[in-house]
Amino acid sequence: MIRNIILYVLVLTSVSLSAQKNIYESDKFDVFSSEHKVLAIIPFLTNLDLEDDISKQDLAEREEKEGYAVQNALETYFSKRKRKKKFSVEFQNTEDTNAILAQNEITYQNIDVYTIKQLSEILQVDGIISGNLDLNILLSKGVPQDFSFLDYFLGDANFGRIGIKISDGTTGKLLWKYEKEINKKSGRNTDDLIDRMMKLASRKFPYDREKRKDRKRGKG
Repeated sequence: MIRNIILYVLVLTSVSLSAQKNIYESDKFDVFSSEHKVLAIIPFLTNLDLEDDISKQDLAEREEKEGYAVQNALETYFSKRKRKKKFSVEFQNTEDTNAILAQNEITYQNIDVYTIKQLSEILQVDGIISGNLDLNILLSKGVPQDFSFLDYFLGDANFGRIGIKISDGTTGKLLWKYEKEINKKSGRNTDDLIDRMMKLASRKFPYDREKRKDRKRGKG
């Protein structure tokens, strides 16, 4: 029993350290984010590499669905944490975000031609949360569960990679980025993946109130 507990702690520690290694934060984050009040989460750009023999249209529709699934999962995660007053900023309702984009004829197919500065101005927010998703499965339908106990801890079976970015709306500069490989340990589906990976990065999330307190203490 004790050995299992020790193994579990070691695995969690290893995963946590791995998450921190995959995190970038601009050394000028405080300068650019000092006036940030509202951030918008936009659909993630997805690249699917599936074994299924499907048409280009079907593939494009599936990529769009996965991109919106990550947007929704992030909103769910931030909403839960926000109720506990964990963040120093607000997050624009994704329904409002998508409606404003649609009103400006910005679709999932053409959103990548707009700059961060343009999107921030259109959405009237201080910053943008965006990202990329590379998958060889449909994450929204769930990660395959046919794996062994050893596979779980070793993280075998790579299903892709996700990158989450936060950019300043005024300058368009990248302020924070978190990249993570998606495997059998990542979670059962999109919501689970986002919940787990953001919890691992919570102390590194730049708008976390506790992190900001620690930063101020360090400067004091």
